[in-house]
Amino acid sequence: MNCPICNRPLKSKNSIERGIGPVCEIKIQRLKDAPPEGQLSFLEDELNDSVKNSN
Repeated sequence: MNCPICNRPLKSKNSIERGIGPVCEIKIQRLKDAPPEGQLSFLEDELNDSVKNSN
């Protein structure tokens, strides 16, 4: 059985059960946690407000 993302063979029992390799699983999780492209994060919004108020 191969990882559906990178097509490398799945070797460990856990990877085969999950159906995805550990490296690809981490990459997918990071993508899920990332804000959508173009969306400001909470910290970026505060920084923009403080810059506007200082001018």
